[in-house]
Parts: sequence; C-alpha cells; structure tokens
Amino acid sequence: MPAVTLKLPEELKTRINDLAVASGKSPHAFMVDALTAQIAREEKRSEFVSSALLAREEVAKYGLVMEAADVHKWMLARAKGGKPARPRARKLVK
Repeated sequence: MPAVTLKLPEELKTRINDLAVASGKSPHAFMVDALTAQIAREEKRSEFVSSALLAREEVAKYGLVMEAADVHKWMLARAKGGKPARPRARKLVK
C-alpha cells in the first residue's frame, strides 16, 4: 500500500488521536475508516444527484409525474408487506 503524507493542523491531529484511542484503533486505522466513510457518502450523494438529473430529463421528455402523496402511500403499504397498485403517472401541469 503506498504511503500518503498529510499535513494536519495540531488541533485536528490531537482530536484524531483522542478519538482513535477511545475507539481502540490506531490513528492510522481511524483515519482510513474516516476516509472510507466519507468516500462512501460522497459516492452515494453523486449517485443520488445523477438519478435526480436523469429523472428531471425524463420529466422534461415525457411530461409525466406521480403525486408525492400517492407515492408515499404506496411505499408505506409496500413496507408493511402489502402489494398495492403502483401510483399512476400523470401529465405535468405547468
């Protein structure tokens, strides 16, 4: 594994060391875990934004949307194990 050098402010280094000790990890392991978690969050955010932009393009292309209340009701019924009918898509009213 290649080494990476980070210049950290002394206060941040102290906070990392304190939290690493409290969690039973080395500062290195703590930082690797923190970076891994942050990368995962950013990747999920990027996927979410891409999905939203794609949905926006689909709405612009087809003009079809679903009412949020209908979708919420459908999702709750599915979460409870039901098999409700999928909400109907309707023409977007501008």
